[in-house]
Amino acid sequence: MTSKIDPAAALAAVRERHPLVHNITNYVVMNVTANALLAVGAAPVMAHAAEEVEEMVGIAGALVLNIGTLSPPWIEAMFRAGRAARARGVPIVLDPVGAGATRLRTETARRLLEELRPTIVRGNASEILALTGGDFRARGVDSAHPVEMARAAAAEIARRLGVTVAVTGAVDYVTDGRRAARVANGHPLMGRITGSGCTASALTGAFAAAAEDAFAAATVALIVFGVCGERAAAGAPGPGAFQTRLLDELAGVTPAEVAAAARCEVEAL
Repeated sequence: MTSKIDPAAALAAVRERHPLVHNITNYVVMNVTANALLAVGAAPVMAHAAEEVEEMVGIAGALVLNIGTLSPPWIEAMFRAGRAARARGVPIVLDPVGAGATRLRTETARRLLEELRPTIVRGNASEILALTGGDFRARGVDSAHPVEMARAAAAEIARRLGVTVAVTGAVDYVTDGRRAARVANGHPLMGRITGSGCTASALTGAFAAAAEDAFAAATVALIVFGVCGERAAAGAPGPGAFQTRLLDELAGVTPAEVAAAARCEVEAL
């Protein structure tokens, strides 16, 4: 760990500030991610009407754009909200759900990345690879590639666009082109519930709202989520109980417990 990656202080900051996180996200995970944000100490709002998103961004601490269930009106809303966020200096988290699976998803994700220059991009390896312009096919919204295959792509995107990229998997990889972090926290049950990746993105928004360093915010969000996943899995008989326990852990874990359980390595590139 380095002095700049402080999960205890970051979690305490989220709980102290209760940042409002504006989500334009998908139908499948709205309830899941809203509850996760509430549990960790943030305040969620799910607003996707193009007529109100610019106004909502004006009172938010972060904007999370999740392309899981796209439609033309939602795409318009994402660009409106994203431009408003950039104008106001509000951090943007992009989750390119399923990029590489269909032309609509892939082209929309690439446009959002290039035109909005989000603060943080969080995706699985297949999604991050698809953003680079190569012919990488995703298996629906699931990754068909290991995290290791996407490290170079993540670094290239980070350096070219000045963003932080988080590739999540068995061992998460986060880079801003100058630094890289590997987060080994987590549990296999996290892959057996709906919306675990989307939840990671939403939580990243909360930590980005409470921190100035996007690289540290993305890294700490994955540490906190991974530690809570490990704690929730202890004694959980299956994914149903695990999902409930995960919310309880996000609400109950202490900053000191997160810091003690964090398994993270940071290096300069």
